[in-house]
Amino acid sequence: MKIIIDLEKCTGCGKCKEACPKGGKIWTIDKKRKVAIPSNLEYCHLCIICASKCPEEAIRIIRDDNYEKGPEIEENP
Repeated sequence: MKIIIDLEKCTGCGKCKEACPKGGKIWTIDKKRKVAIPSNLEYCHLCIICASKCPEEAIRIIRDDNYEKGPEIEENP
């Protein structure tokens, strides 16, 4: 499982953290960089509420056992 954040789209608004049932354990909002950062993914229930509430569509959830569990940040060149 991976949570992928598109840095070009993410504004750090925090809606993902607010909507997530485990938001305080999983999401950190970096106000300086204006980006949401997922961590502690062992608490994630794969509910995808964070992705569905993101107004910028900056969050992708990949539910595939072939991926190592962890966050990923996408930067477009």
